[in-house]
Amino acid sequence: MPVFDLSTTPLREFNSALRNIPEGSNDFSFEVLNPRGSHAVAAGIDTPVTVDVQGSVGYYCAGMNDGGIVTVHGSAGPGVAENMMSGTVVVEGDASQYAGATGRGGLLVIRGNASSRCGISMKGIDIVVLGNIGHMSAFMGQSGHLVVLGDAGEALGDSLYEAKLFVRGKVKSLGADCVEKDMRPEHLAKLAELLEKAGVSGVRPEEFKRYGSARKLYNFNIDNADAY
Repeated sequence: MPVFDLSTTPLREFNSALRNIPEGSNDFSFEVLNPRGSHAVAAGIDTPVTVDVQGSVGYYCAGMNDGGIVTVHGSAGPGVAENMMSGTVVVEGDASQYAGATGRGGLLVIRGNASSRCGISMKGIDIVVLGNIGHMSAFMGQSGHLVVLGDAGEALGDSLYEAKLFVRGKVKSLGADCVEKDMRPEHLAKLAELLEKAGVSGVRPEEFKRYGSARKLYNFNIDNADAY
């Protein structure tokens, strides 16, 4: 397994190695030492590699991930797994703002807390947060799932499209056009699947509430004409 110590090896060299694995090589697992809050660690992965980062990272870690499995044994700065296409990203600690922003696929697991705008403009990504999330999370979420085992901050799901939100704890407030919805059998089944994928045990899907779009912002409403 190739090991890259970022205290002595340039980050560009490591990221390049992830995308340029020699033909016939079996080295698809990488370890990163001393990340020291470096930005864009493991960004742009386009092959099914496994990356273990031993420490905390800066912004845009595993951004644009397409098929890789990235584990951060620490916390992550803004935009972790931003625009992820597929694969899995796990943050063992906390995540800063807009984790999983614009993500189109794959699974992001945050074992600590996530800051504001978690899952902003999500487009198919699944996000599981074992702690709490900050304000404006899932803002303009288009598709995918956001699962929160803790509490959610203000304006959850503001201007939501068709992303599905599941919160086990308290929600400080809902954003525009976001409402609580019934938890049907298919939602319980999907939530159970996501919890299992995220390695969460001892938690029942029935403990969550589901939130989604009221679909009142899709079309122009003449009653609101004076507001424009």
